[in-house]
Amino acid sequence: MNSFLDNFIEKLKKIKFLKKIAEIPFINTTYHFILAFLGSLIYNFPSKKLTVIGVAGTKGKSTTSYLIYRILNEAGFKTGLISTPLIGIGNQTWPNKSKQTMLGRFAIQQLIKKMVEQNCKFAVVETSSEGILQNRHRFIDYKIGIFTNLPPDHLERHGGFANYRRANVKLFKKISKRIDGIGIYNLDDENVEYFLEPNINFKYGYTLQKESNEKEHLVSKLIRISKYELYPNKTIFYIHNKKFETQFVGLFNLYNILAAIAAVLTCGVDSQTIQKVLPLIEPPIGRFEVIQAKSFKIVVDYAHEPKSLESIYEASKLLNPQNMICLLGSQGGGRDVWKRPKMGEIAAKYCDYIILTNEDPYDENPENILNDIENGILNIDSKNKKCKKYFKIIDRREAIKQAISLANKNDVVILTGKGGEIWMCIENNKKIPWNESEIVKEILKELKLTN
Repeated sequence: MNSFLDNFIEKLKKIKFLKKIAEIPFINTTYHFILAFLGSLIYNFPSKKLTVIGVAGTKGKSTTSYLIYRILNEAGFKTGLISTPLIGIGNQTWPNKSKQTMLGRFAIQQLIKKMVEQNCKFAVVETSSEGILQNRHRFIDYKIGIFTNLPPDHLERHGGFANYRRANVKLFKKISKRIDGIGIYNLDDENVEYFLEPNINFKYGYTLQKESNEKEHLVSKLIRISKYELYPNKTIFYIHNKKFETQFVGLFNLYNILAAIAAVLTCGVDSQTIQKVLPLIEPPIGRFEVIQAKSFKIVVDYAHEPKSLESIYEASKLLNPQNMICLLGSQGGGRDVWKRPKMGEIAAKYCDYIILTNEDPYDENPENILNDIENGILNIDSKNKKCKKYFKIIDRREAIKQAISLANKNDVVILTGKGGEIWMCIENNKKIPWNESEIVKEILKELKLTN
């Protein structure tokens, strides 16, 4: 039933006059709303039978969702997960092959129903602004909403940052209609006040600021890290003098961990259990995944916008690199063209060598994408420029091989943009299989650089 409806709708979309009608804003909104209702109706409104946790924001959604899912399962609460890289029910996980953060309305409702049938108590749903724009969040009975952060992203799609922010806030407006709704907020983000505006009864904040955070009074309860220690292979931190340890590396991951801790505390997991299970949880594939070569390290990460790129480069410094060799690209198809030169600037500031390559070009000329990023490398002031040399290699596999070939002892090669994705999107709506980590391992073996 699910695949039949999806295929039927896709065929309708290809009919030209129907496509033009569907682009009228009111009709477009109504169309998506009806699909959301039908999906929920067909599967008997399954989300009402468990506790749904929605994770919204720009960065960290997938990692935060994964952490919540793993902690709850390790603590004995059977939980489901729907996220960009992974889908899971209990201890079983499989790749999200759709290349969508939020699945289509029928698919997502069908999956939630499976979670109910397999006795899940919780469902963690990574909730994107695109999904909200298309009403995919409708008729999902969210109880808990998490705001991670909101640096700019998808601005062309939303028609500006204010609209992008407004779309994300809709999740919290939805939760505010529940008497028992819970909001969890990153108080260190400059946009958090917009997310705090919806009148949710219980608000949980988290912060890395050691001094008083000016927004503390806006939440019912606060988590503050009193001390933290960052290492190349782990992070140690303290909350109310209680020591926590994790395999997740980098300052940016501390925010993801805090959001997850706040969420599971509201779900009935005590801090002693969190202390016990958190060190057991390994980072997901393609999220600051470190691969050891003979004499250097390779980092594979999904970072695809300026803030996340900078966070990954900062975290990579913990590996004490002699040189940082960085490979990056940017999405095509007119997606967030503004960020391309910004990413070039950031790479030139942090990296000794840069390789520009394909990410997901769609129908756009890959050379144009690389030229846009190159402009950022060329425009950065020489005083702030670390980059000694850069290359443009459109074939991503060849680009990875070049990056690895440049590495010497104690260097770090950083590959961003694909992470754990399993497809590369090219022209004419084609997708080719892609597994960055496996490709890296194949090249290391080919070059006889394995450990």
